[in-house]
Amino acid sequence: MVQEGIPASSSAAAPARGWRAILVSVQWLTNYRLRWLSADLVAGLTLAAYGIPVSLAYATLAGLPAQYGIYGYLVGGIFYALFGSSRQLAIGPTSAISMLVGATVVDMAGGDPERFASIAALTAVLIAAMCLLGWILRLSSLVNFISETILVGFKAGAALTIALTQLPKLFGVKGGGEQFYERVAILAGQLPSTHLPVLAFGLGALALLLLGEKYLPGRPVALFVVALSVVLLAVTPLGVMGFTVVGALPRGLPGFHFPSLRVRDVDGIVPLAFACLLLSYVESVSAARAIAQKNGYEIDPRQELLALGAANLAVGVFHGYPVAGGLSQSSVNDKAGAKSPLALVFASMAIGLCLMFLTGLLINLPNVVLAAIVLVAVKGLVDIREFRHVWYASRYEFMVSMVAFIAVLLLGILKGVIFAVLASMLLLIRRAAHPHVAVLGRIPGTHQYSDIERHPDNELIPGVLMFRVEASLVYFNTDHVRATVRETIRSATQPVKLVIVDLSNSPAVDIAGARMLATLHADLAEAGGILRIVAAHGSVRDMLRAEGLEQQVGDIGRRVSVDDLIGTYMHELDVKIAVAGPVAKKMT
Repeated sequence: MVQEGIPASSSAAAPARGWRAILVSVQWLTNYRLRWLSADLVAGLTLAAYGIPVSLAYATLAGLPAQYGIYGYLVGGIFYALFGSSRQLAIGPTSAISMLVGATVVDMAGGDPERFASIAALTAVLIAAMCLLGWILRLSSLVNFISETILVGFKAGAALTIALTQLPKLFGVKGGGEQFYERVAILAGQLPSTHLPVLAFGLGALALLLLGEKYLPGRPVALFVVALSVVLLAVTPLGVMGFTVVGALPRGLPGFHFPSLRVRDVDGIVPLAFACLLLSYVESVSAARAIAQKNGYEIDPRQELLALGAANLAVGVFHGYPVAGGLSQSSVNDKAGAKSPLALVFASMAIGLCLMFLTGLLINLPNVVLAAIVLVAVKGLVDIREFRHVWYASRYEFMVSMVAFIAVLLLGILKGVIFAVLASMLLLIRRAAHPHVAVLGRIPGTHQYSDIERHPDNELIPGVLMFRVEASLVYFNTDHVRATVRETIRSATQPVKLVIVDLSNSPAVDIAGARMLATLHADLAEAGGILRIVAAHGSVRDMLRAEGLEQQVGDIGRRVSVDDLIGTYMHELDVKIAVAGPVAKKMT
């Protein structure tokens, strides 16, 4: 279903240029329709009702005062609306980034709350600088190195790690520990000290949240649970049963305050900011694309870099910490009927009014309710169905996913995501260094040729080896290809006199690849065989000719096919047999 909304750019409409292309809000405001105003207003209020309790929970997860999460929604959404290309993406704190900040900054801050807040804000500013640099250098495509498979494993590992930080609050115990398994052991040892009223209250909140998620999707159920818990602690004896509460939040809007620290003052902040950038950009673009596809328009991934940078710069100078576009809050915004980014502006206005007049209502908000909200939110990060699909689709991809999953559990979120990316790239390089070399056979009854390993009924041509390298032929895989071909020749049942190299699946060949083919030709010539090359792409033919291959192996033009070479070879073989027949007869 295509949602009515701002017209997406198309080939029929001239794209915006200059400052209008950068300040996307000018474009959507120009095309805005007054009848969309009520839908955007309702969506904005709904998003605010969803975002306030969630952002409170995520801020505590990040180790920051609860209001810092609200500030992320307040200013992040406004600045994203100015530059973002998505109509429904909602910007705010997310569970993975909150956990990443909380687990990493605690060691940098040395127990100083002010330094902790300054480092978190500086991280957001540094992300903004990285986004701007990436936008200028057009590096948005580099994020594709973080595959969806990595994210499946990373999100599952992060969900378990996050859940483990919240379970002590659910049981009413202190918890502790640095690593995942240490936290498990400490929590297990503290379970006999479980605070039963807190556990019962938390389980009740969990039940309400899960029921609301199932039967009232897209509705601000979390806000209802927060309000109900505040009332219960205020008017019932629960208030004196040892519940820890959020306490009073500062009233009013956040003031402008550039972080007092500098990048060189904090060891490790650059890797933290880079990891947050990777997570926030991948999560934002993935969510934006999913919702845009649903509503029939496209986003601009490069523009999203700029918009994400603007949002993080804003939260960095208004007492916040890194933000991203999450799928859950964006889905709430979309299902509530948002037509344009103006819904984010309305959400920010509603949040601002709450900060000025309603913060006193949250004094008795129990922390166990925030823990329940986080637990329900991270539940969706563990996608068992996707794990199962990856297992059946590709064992290699499943291995990559499990590397990310285990790395997060063993190393923590920051080191885990960096390790997973590096491991994935190394596995990708190893895969590229060992491409499949398909030995070809003739499809019975045709003049076409395909991989004999996949189609054992294909016909082999006696004395001929046909192979196709299913990758570019470049310096780091030439040894593998040459060794595979030589082994195939050695294991042939009869001497190979003709080797045909099909380069149709090799979009690029570098100097090392061309010289490897030349070496293979020389080896065959010494043994009385010949090498021929077919189906090379234009740029590949240029490289081969520059290396003198055409003079050595013959015509490599685009009109020569495998079947042509087989036909010529068989004809020459028949001529030799015909000539050899009378000679042999005369000798006898």
